Amino acid sequence: MTHPPARPLWRGRALALIGIVLLAFSLRSAVASLSPLYDHIARDFALPSTVIGLIGTVPPLCYAVFGLVAPGFERRFGLERSTITALAIITLGLVARAAAPNAGALLAASALVFAGIGVGNVLLPALVKKYLPDRIGLMTTIYSTMMAISTFVPPLVAVPFADATDWHLSVGVWAVFALSAMVPWIVQAIRERANPVDVDLEEASPRMLGRMWRLWTPWALIVSFVATSSTAYISFAWLPTILVEVAGVTPHDAGLLLSLFAFMGLPTSLVVPVLVARFRMIIPLWTLAAALGLAGALGLLFAPTLAPWLWVACLGLVPLLFPAVLTLVGARTRTHDATVALSSFVQSVGYGITTFTPVGVGLIHDASGDWTAALVFIGIISALAFPAGFIIARPGTVEDEWERRYGRW
Repeated sequence: MTHPPARPLWRGRALALIGIVLLAFSLRSAVASLSPLYDHIARDFALPSTVIGLIGTVPPLCYAVFGLVAPGFERRFGLERSTITALAIITLGLVARAAAPNAGALLAASALVFAGIGVGNVLLPALVKKYLPDRIGLMTTIYSTMMAISTFVPPLVAVPFADATDWHLSVGVWAVFALSAMVPWIVQAIRERANPVDVDLEEASPRMLGRMWRLWTPWALIVSFVATSSTAYISFAWLPTILVEVAGVTPHDAGLLLSLFAFMGLPTSLVVPVLVARFRMIIPLWTLAAALGLAGALGLLFAPTLAPWLWVACLGLVPLLFPAVLTLVGARTRTHDATVALSSFVQSVGYGITTFTPVGVGLIHDASGDWTAALVFIGIISALAFPAGFIIARPGTVEDEWERRYGRW
C-alpha cells in the first residue's frame, strides 16, 4: 500500500473537499428520513405494508444495479459530471417523494433516489482518490463519519419537523443538501473542461471492471462488504423482533437497543480508516469484526437474557468493516479509474448479495419456527470476514495482482 507525499489538506482542493462532504451527507440522509414518517403519510393516503416492505428492500437492490452502470457513466461523462448527474437524480427523487400523491408514486420516487445513491456510492471513493490521494485515510474518516451522522440525525428530526410543518416538507427538505452538493462539482467540472487532463486509455478501458472478477482481492473485499452490510440490514430488519422473542426485552427497549446498534458505527468510522491507511491494521480489525459478530450471535443464542446490550454492541461493531473496505477501495488501486471499477464491483456484487440476506433470515425463521438457525446464519456471515482479511492484507494494488498473474494491466 503506497502513500503519495502529503500536502496541506485545503491547498488547491478545498472545493473538492467540501463537495465530498456534502455528497457523503446526501448519500444517507435520503435513506433514513422517510421511515419515521409512515404514520404521518398514512393520514393522507393508504400505505400498504407491501409498499413499506418494498421501500426497505429497494435500497440495496438499486445500489447493486446502478453501481454497475457507474463506471460507464464515469467513462462517458467524466467523474465530475457523473457526480452532478447522481446528485441531480437524488434531488429530483426527493422532491418527487415529497410531492407523492399515493403509495405507488412514493415507491417510484424512492427508487429514483436510491438509483442516484447507487451511482454516488461508487463515485465517492474515486473522488477521494483523484483529488486527495495523499489523504485517503483521513478523507474516508471524514466522509464515513458524515454518512454515519446523516444516518441517525434525520430520524431524530423528521417527526418533530413534520409536526411543526407537514410530512411533505420533512421529506423534501433533504433535497436542499443534495442540491447544495452539486455546486462544488459544477465548478470542478467547469475547471476540468477548461484544463483537461490526459487520461491513459488503457487505464480507462471498459475491460477494467471485467478484470475484477478474476482477482482474489476484489472478492475478499466483497466477502467483507457482505459481512458488514448484511449484519446491518439484517439487524435493522429483524433485531428488535429477535430481542423481544429471544431476550425477553420490551418493544421499547428493543428500539433503544437498535439505536445502540446504529450508534456503534460512529466511533468506528472515526478511527478505522486511519488504522487501515496509516497503520495497515487489516488482519487485527478483520479478526476483531469476525470475533465480535460471532460473539454477538452466540450470546443471543446461548445467553440472550444475560446482557442483551453487550450482544447488540458486539453486532454493532461488525460494521467497522464498512469504512475499512471503503478505505481499501482507494488504497488498493493506482488511479481513480481503477478505483471506480473496484468500487463498482465490490459495492454492486456486495449489495446484490445483501439484498437477499434479510429475506433469508426471515425464511430460515419461518422454516425452523425459532431464531436458532437464523442466529447461526448471522454468526457465519460475520465469521467469513476472518479469512478474507488475510487475502486483503497482502501488499499491492489490484493492478499489481493482475500483472503478477496475467501480464500487463
